[in-house]
Amino acid sequence: MIRIGLIAHDGKKPEMVSFVIAHKAFLSGCKIYATGTTGGHIEKEGFQVERLLSGPKGGDAQIAALVATGDLDVVIFFRDPLDKHPHEPDVQMLMRLCDVHNVPLATNPRAARYILLGLEAERDLQK
Repeated sequence: MIRIGLIAHDGKKPEMVSFVIAHKAFLSGCKIYATGTTGGHIEKEGFQVERLLSGPKGGDAQIAALVATGDLDVVIFFRDPLDKHPHEPDVQMLMRLCDVHNVPLATNPRAARYILLGLEAERDLQK
């Protein structure tokens, strides 16, 4: 089962909800981890979600820890590049750990879509 971490800054939460709805067929077969508020929005759409702390309270760091321990296969983090975030060091740590551990990271819906298409194709080849 593919394990996906989902995070969205406040201004990007509606985009994340739209994204998961658009990709429900694929994502419903995945293990989803999400930061607190983002996870709550995703749960309202009928998904099973392992909810972590909210981003500013350590949720980004929890996702990073899952990356570091090999417990996530991909991270989708819809960042708001036009706003300041007090937990930016955690965001940078998460991005660095994705690079260190070779975990795909999408920071916008188009990149996330392409990652899911690649995962889907890989899964189909394994059948």
